[in-house]
Amino acid sequence: MRTYMAKLVIVESPAKAKTIEKYLGKGFTVRASVGHIRDLPKSSKDAIDIEGGFIPNYVIVKGKEKIIDDLRDIAKHSSEVILATDPDREGEAIAWHLAEAIKLKKPKRIVFHEITEHAVQEALAHPRLIDDNLRRAQEARRVLDRLFGYDLSGLIWKKVRYGLSAGRVQSPALRILMEREREIKAFVPEKFWIVSADLRTNPPAGGGETFTATCVEEPKTEEEARRISDSAKSGAWNVVSVEETEQVRGPRAPFTTSTLQQVASTRLGFSPSRTMGVAQKLYEAGHISYMRTDSTNLGAEAQANLLAVAESEFGKEYVSARVYKTKSKNAQEAHEAVRPTDARKRNAGANEEQKKLYELIRARALASQMTEAKMLRTKILSNISGAIKIPDFAVNGSRVIFDGWLAADPGARGEDVELPKVCQGDALTMIDARFEGKETQPPSRYSEAGLVKELEKRGIGRPSTYASIIKTLEDRGYVEKQGRTLLPTPTGDVVSSFIEANFAEYISDTFTAEMEDELDDIAEGKREYAKTLKSFYTPFHKAVKGKDKIEKITNMGDAPPEFPCPICKGKMVYKLSKTGRFMSCIDFPKCLGARKEDGNEIAPPKEIGEACKECKDGQLIEREGRFGRFIACSNYPKCKFVRPDPTEVARTKTGVACPVCKKGEMVERRGRFGIFFSCSNYPECKTAIKAKPTGELCKLCGSLMMEGTKTIPERCSNKACANHRPDKMK
Repeated sequence: MRTYMAKLVIVESPAKAKTIEKYLGKGFTVRASVGHIRDLPKSSKDAIDIEGGFIPNYVIVKGKEKIIDDLRDIAKHSSEVILATDPDREGEAIAWHLAEAIKLKKPKRIVFHEITEHAVQEALAHPRLIDDNLRRAQEARRVLDRLFGYDLSGLIWKKVRYGLSAGRVQSPALRILMEREREIKAFVPEKFWIVSADLRTNPPAGGGETFTATCVEEPKTEEEARRISDSAKSGAWNVVSVEETEQVRGPRAPFTTSTLQQVASTRLGFSPSRTMGVAQKLYEAGHISYMRTDSTNLGAEAQANLLAVAESEFGKEYVSARVYKTKSKNAQEAHEAVRPTDARKRNAGANEEQKKLYELIRARALASQMTEAKMLRTKILSNISGAIKIPDFAVNGSRVIFDGWLAADPGARGEDVELPKVCQGDALTMIDARFEGKETQPPSRYSEAGLVKELEKRGIGRPSTYASIIKTLEDRGYVEKQGRTLLPTPTGDVVSSFIEANFAEYISDTFTAEMEDELDDIAEGKREYAKTLKSFYTPFHKAVKGKDKIEKITNMGDAPPEFPCPICKGKMVYKLSKTGRFMSCIDFPKCLGARKEDGNEIAPPKEIGEACKECKDGQLIEREGRFGRFIACSNYPKCKFVRPDPTEVARTKTGVACPVCKKGEMVERRGRFGIFFSCSNYPECKTAIKAKPTGELCKLCGSLMMEGTKTIPERCSNKACANHRPDKMK
């Protein structure tokens, strides 16, 4: 019998476990849960007991059974169990789930905001119990999101298209993107003109420096712009005035989750999810403090470390201790800003992207404890002399007098225009003058960084959710990235429009932000879990049920008249398919004419000369789907009869008979998760396996054998059979 006398410490990730194990040494065993171990089941019916007080019915996450068994076994023989999951609500929830699954009685809970030896030892010296308020707040968020998503998504499936989804925070974010998109489409550009002149100074020694000045008044007409440009070319130029103003530029606060994602996007080109993934690795390796935070606070030790490094690297005149006030009213000041655990370390990280992000975090933290930069702002006004009058031409520039905090974070400086030294009355040489017609531009679309900033500003979501919100919108096909810009898709448009038209209250900024505040109140013990969920769900569920009778959205508006139906030449309307928007004849299903969104024809379905066996009055036609050709009824969607296309079946035949129905043959198919093999007699026979059948039957259970991998030549298709993984057989 094994005996464990060591103390067991449980964290989430193996990388984190490895780092902590170095600091604890003998007397401790460190293990990882590898993320969440329990979650709500996929089925909405079994997930939450609403009548019983919104009690979630958790199940073990698939594949985590062995991890739980191992942890339970080690815990049974350990002198003490310590839960050291992340220092936020999600970490508190994981700690509680571990305690429940492993059946621990009052386990010790420790938290640390950086993985250093001092921080870990300090946390061990001050253990506590699991904070039930924090755990309840996370549970409320999970239950709330499930109830919102399932109820509203179910309605969207019925009224818009199967497979679409809505989310409590995802939908307000999509609405923000769509509101901007509508502004852009409604924008009416106005023309204006810019007149500029290339000028050169005339120093006594010759040579001179060139700069470009722009007319301070925008001409209202092209004629006026041409007059100013022509006059500029004909006159003698001189300096009208020189204004020099000394300004100071203070450093920014150290990073929060939101500002880290924004700056990493603009300077490094990282998406929010990529930034958080890289930051997670840096945190687990002990290089930075915890990266999910909305606090700009710095601990006394961390501040002392930054001040010492700033003085060592740049000099005493560069150092200035600073305290930053966190803007978020719900920020937990016990948390700290994102910072290096030891600013003396340079180039920390296992690869190039980790090193880049670490240097960004280090530079921002160092700069936050340094003196202001001093800048000299210069404005030069110039004009022609003589009787002809034109508006002044101006140019602005600046130069750094004292770099201060910019010495640590030069990337934050931006572009400065260095201007030549001139005095009032100095003569200038005009090299060229020109005018250019331009149009006012619509507001720009949101970038990922811009959306994160907007979500934070409106109080939608929290630091741990920003990256996942954007990723969900991309995964659902509601937005697509063009460079760094987030462009809503037609699918995103129709989903957002439907929700805005029917559930505007539930995706408004006010409602979403107030809901976040209520979750914060649960975390602080100021609100009751069940009461909060009931006050939301009762009217929400009633509102969803009240929309059951609204008509299904069958089209998304009229298509342009220059694109008539390619078959009957009639009017066309936009419709939504799984692959996006397309044009369909308004007389569908009588006429099957269709075009792609760009106007190109889609080959019409071909009748095979056979009546539908189910509805009798429809004709069977060939159709092209995402996964190949198939036969369907022309009366779709009223009649949903479908069968495989014989030519497609012939192309994908394997020559292996179906062992279940004995009538069909196993054929290759392609589904949402890739290639699989199923019976050609589908839908009468639903036999399906993941890999190509070999033609042999399993000697243990009689199921089909299928091709394996490099290490497993072949295996049984039956997952319950021991021969499914012969490499694991004893």
